[in-house]
Amino acid sequence: MRLNHHVWGPGNGPPLLLLHGVRGHSRRFRRLAEERLAERHRVISVDLRGHGRSGWDPPWDLGTHVADVLETLDGLGVEQVTPIGHSYGGRVVTELAAVAPERPSRPILLDPALRVPADHAALCAEEEFAAVTFLTVGEAIAARYAGGALARTPRAVLEEEMAEHLVEGEDGRLRLRYSPAAAVVAWSELARPEPPPATLPGPALFVVAESDPYISPEKVEEYRAVLGDRLEVVTTPGGHVVYWEAFEETADAIEGFLGRTEG
Repeated sequence: MRLNHHVWGPGNGPPLLLLHGVRGHSRRFRRLAEERLAERHRVISVDLRGHGRSGWDPPWDLGTHVADVLETLDGLGVEQVTPIGHSYGGRVVTELAAVAPERPSRPILLDPALRVPADHAALCAEEEFAAVTFLTVGEAIAARYAGGALARTPRAVLEEEMAEHLVEGEDGRLRLRYSPAAAVVAWSELARPEPPPATLPGPALFVVAESDPYISPEKVEEYRAVLGDRLEVVTTPGGHVVYWEAFEETADAIEGFLGRTEG
């Protein structure tokens, strides 16, 4: 499947591929692309299968996501690309490196969910059966702030998020634009072991959330033991959605890494 995608920046710029997490979508990266990356790079952001405006047909496993990404890149005439994956998108990057090692270069993983404990994956999958809906946009925004996970995220960011991501159902209520079934499969896939750290090409950058990171210090050290000084790790304030919670710090880390490793 060729995925729905957005492209920013010059057509001849070094290509970057942005991959979102579970329940996400491609335009979550708009600010990062427009304000910080698109001046020099061709920035491609995709809706994974079962998310956003891409097709929702199964299967939704990691192998299919990788095949969809490769088909989309081929359709855009992109050979080698620097992938930037957030959360589940980071796991997709590692699978891409395992399947097509010649395609990804200088991977950047934003608080990646490389493997999730089975009990946590099961809990997250069960939550998909709750069919959470909202009466108003304000209610949806309040739900995202509840619990403090997005305490540092500006309200304007969530207003933009909801304008893109909420759709009205036949019952008149609002729900996020993704397939809950695809999300259940994603959580199941995250309970499986990820490819060995040696699969990930260096140099690589990990941007890790200071608060409740999805990637543990032990997992970071597994990759550091293999990649050595080819792995750069930056910790940012705030929670898991680092490109919202710590926009400037995350963008600085990405730009700095790209500047040091290009050419």
